[in-house]
Amino acid sequence: MTDDGDHRVAAFFDLDKTVIAKSSTFVFSKPFFAQGLLNRRAVLESSYAHFMFLLSGADHDQMERMREHLTKMCAGWDVEQVKSIVAETLHELVDPLIYAEAADLIADHKIRGHDVVIVSASGEEIVAPIAEVLGASHTAATRMVVEDGKYTGEVDFYCYGEGKVQAIEKLAASEGYDLSRCYAYSDSGTDLPMLTAVGHPTAVNPDRNLRREAVARNWPVLTFSNPVSLWARFQAPSSTTLAATAAVGVSAVVAGAISYRLLRKRR
Repeated sequence: MTDDGDHRVAAFFDLDKTVIAKSSTFVFSKPFFAQGLLNRRAVLESSYAHFMFLLSGADHDQMERMREHLTKMCAGWDVEQVKSIVAETLHELVDPLIYAEAADLIADHKIRGHDVVIVSASGEEIVAPIAEVLGASHTAATRMVVEDGKYTGEVDFYCYGEGKVQAIEKLAASEGYDLSRCYAYSDSGTDLPMLTAVGHPTAVNPDRNLRREAVARNWPVLTFSNPVSLWARFQAPSSTTLAATAAVGVSAVVAGAISYRLLRKRR
């Protein structure tokens, strides 16, 4: 049961520039370089791509070029090594980048009984741990083909554009979501298919194309501009707070299911 009657409701969040202030893939370029997965040229290329992404967003052609670049780059990588690097550095690299406004919005949805779903074109090995920190119920992300524990460089499922719609429709069928009552948040015009698939779309930090569409369709437009360390926001909690957090779920205590997981990792 949710505040929307007998229908189950989900809030679908894009990740990059919607929940976190940078590209989730770029965030891990430094540890990937340190562990020998990336060479210096690849890091420079990723830095430039990230700069352009932050400056102007990404259109369809840019996203396709980014997909080709990333898949070619990760061909031959050991999957378990990637997961290990993400797990070891997630805390340090991602915690300071989460928009406080996004954390509060996620908390609000969870308090209202809504599932939170992170939907991203980045790889699932990167997206899933971030989604877990955020207390998300589900994740939809790009899946790479893996053989003998290594990426082949081929894409099994690209969670982008209409692919995001396929992902949320599949979740809606399995979880019983009524998409007409669901919410979606994104910064990019490339996510118009996902935004139009739900009853309550919202543009967050929209690029030029999405802002134009949001104004034309009378959609809400939000500005998130305060990436903060959630650990810093909630440091030194009492043992009572931690106990309450574990018992009732942190969304009702400290901005979503984020801080308890972060605090637990720091202990």
